[in-house]
Amino acid sequence: MSISISTALSTAPISTANEPATTVAAPASNNAAAGATDTVRLTVAQQVYDLYIQGQTVPQIATSLNLTVEFVNNYLGLSTTS
Repeated sequence: MSISISTALSTAPISTANEPATTVAAPASNNAAAGATDTVRLTVAQQVYDLYIQGQTVPQIATSLNLTVEFVNNYLGLSTTS
């Protein structure tokens, strides 16, 4: 008797110990079952804006993204002169 575990949901009944094991294959077009993941790459400007909206300060953003404070201010449209 063999046991197979799949991440795809199956509507097949669970076999008992006396019945032969059956396997249900997931459709090949299902990216989640195939292990593929979707990724989104944000621009540096969008990362700066998102961190700012989340409440991080300009120096924190600069440090976490390895940028200068002046770059972060420029991305956010903040002026450093009075």
